[in-house]
Amino acid sequence: QEQFVESGGGLVQAGGSLKLSCSASKSTLSLRTIGWYRQAPGKQRELVARISPLHNTNYADSVRGRFTITRDNAKNTVNLQMNSHKTEDTAVYYCNLFPIALSWGQGTQVTVSS
Repeated sequence: QEQFVESGGGLVQAGGSLKLSCSASKSTLSLRTIGWYRQAPGKQRELVARISPLHNTNYADSVRGRFTITRDNAKNTVNLQMNSHKTEDTAVYYCNLFPIALSWGQGTQVTVSS
C-alpha cells in the first residue's frame, strides 16, 4: 500500500514562511507527478501545487508566486516552500499522486495567525 508521510507544519504568523516535506517509497514517487493538497475546515480538499517527474510545476492561482514545489528523487521527497503566508492558507496539507490520488496520509497542520 502506498504511504505518504507529511511533515513540517506548524503555527506561523501572516507573512511568515514554512517548508513542508513529503516522503514516500521510491516506487511511489518515481516517474509520477506528485501534488501537494490542502483541506481547510469545512472546505473540500484542493490541489495547491504539483510537480512532474521532469520537475515541471503547476500552481493554484491562490498560491502562485508564494509557494514553490520541488522534488529530490535521490531522497524520495517532495517539498513545498511556503512564503508570505496568508490566514487563508490555514489547512491540513497532504501530498499524494496527481491526478489520481491513492490513500491519504495523516497530513500536516498549517495554522496562519493574523
